[in-house]
Amino acid sequence: MDKTNKQLVVDGFREFASGNTEVLRTLLHENFIEHSPGNPSGRDAFIEFVATAPVAGAHLDLKRVVAEDDLVVMHYSMTPEGDERGVAVVDIWRIEDGQIAEHWDVVQPVPETGQIPNGMF
Repeated sequence: MDKTNKQLVVDGFREFASGNTEVLRTLLHENFIEHSPGNPSGRDAFIEFVATAPVAGAHLDLKRVVAEDDLVVMHYSMTPEGDERGVAVVDIWRIEDGQIAEHWDVVQPVPETGQIPNGMF
């Protein structure tokens, strides 16, 4: 089960990162729940929001993925155009019936190199 859920999310992430925001229409459960402040909940509202958000045009560099039971956690670098350092992102996805049913995230701006001697990633 973990491998299937992990592969579902990784494949979806790669499609999204290549510019295909429509992949969310098949990935997200019809009763999708969003927990991030400022992001709308519900599949259609979330897709409309994300399609025009900075993440849709950013360079996404996946660093690690952890899967357990119905949860998949991704750690990646998101670099929007014009932002050389970008942000570090951790997404937590809950999978239900082969689709993403719930999402949480933590987003942190990447500070100057001198402030992170061991790197963010």
